[in-house]
Amino acid sequence: MTAPLTPPPPPDRHSSQSVPSGRTSGPQQGPQPQPAQPPADAAVPDTAAVPDTPAHPGEVTAPEAAGPGWRAEVRRAAVALVAVALGGVLLGLAWLWLAPRVPLVGRINDHTWVVYLKDSEGEQAVGVDGTFTLLGLAFGAVSAVAVFLAWRRGGVASAVALCLGGLLGSLLAWRLGVWLGPQQDVVAHARAVGEGVTFPAPLELGAKGALLAWPVAALVVHLALTALFVPREPEPPGQHPHPHDGPPAA
Repeated sequence: MTAPLTPPPPPDRHSSQSVPSGRTSGPQQGPQPQPAQPPADAAVPDTAAVPDTPAHPGEVTAPEAAGPGWRAEVRRAAVALVAVALGGVLLGLAWLWLAPRVPLVGRINDHTWVVYLKDSEGEQAVGVDGTFTLLGLAFGAVSAVAVFLAWRRGGVASAVALCLGGLLGSLLAWRLGVWLGPQQDVVAHARAVGEGVTFPAPLELGAKGALLAWPVAALVVHLALTALFVPREPEPPGQHPHPHDGPPAA
């Protein structure tokens, strides 16, 4: 006895029943996953607002390494120049007080006043120049120390201010000492004191090189203080090869 024949299923039912789950029956592929898109109203980070950070933790950025601006340096230099130049008043008064006097004597010769040195071999004139030079060296050292202690740093601006201020102070001290010193008209002075009476000569600076004592001393002392007490700036990394590294490749 033969088994009954079962008719084949209709064409529209030959679908996913014959295809296992997770597999396709033909070249058609399922929907591919799309990357997630940010919402339209999402805030975009502003890269310009993010502060610059150094590439390495120990690296100093350019604004921090630049130090004070040139305007601050110019202001400090101008203040130092004026203060040092005004110190010339003290130098002039000290020179007038400490400088030796050159003695003069007036005589009448043929109804004419003649003024001459009382001690022709005296060294008072040399002492006047030497006193100004020593005072200039002392004032230069003091001004350099004062400027260094005021700002605790070196620099070209401070050195230039000390040199120019010292030169102006020396000129001011010289002219002030001459102006406040004995009378410039020696004949009139001899007539005023009388014949044969000793009177001091005008305060004069014979060696004009003494005017440079103040600026030179200030510059030398300032450079010495800068070299001793101002730390050197660190060298940028990678500037010099490591001592253990080999020679550079050709």
